[in-house]
Amino acid sequence: MIPSDTEYRAMPDENWRSQLRKGWLELAILVTLWDGRLYGLEILRRLADLELIVAEGTIYPLLNRLRDDSLVRAEWEESNSGHPRKYYSLTAAGRRRTLSMAQESAGLIEQMRALLAPLLKEKQS
Repeated sequence: MIPSDTEYRAMPDENWRSQLRKGWLELAILVTLWDGRLYGLEILRRLADLELIVAEGTIYPLLNRLRDDSLVRAEWEESNSGHPRKYYSLTAAGRRRTLSMAQESAGLIEQMRALLAPLLKEKQS
């Protein structure tokens, strides 16, 4: 039980948006890799195409953690542009995790839609 004298401070507008996006980023990266291997910049571009703008400084540590968790594999490969690229792909465990996260997320999204529907309907009036 939360004491009644507990104070709550609202997050600044941009902070809560940032936290919400970070919460979805792992799943977004895993889904992006679902159809095959991509190098880091390709992942960033695919996310940007969906208006999910992610900084390089955010995505690479997450990709490293996903690799450390054996959800993605990373392989260096020479490229025609002159510098080698690190390609990322899902492992079998990564594919299982992606499906599990997608199913759980779909359920949560439906629950949130139901919760928010009256508020959003009221706002349209």
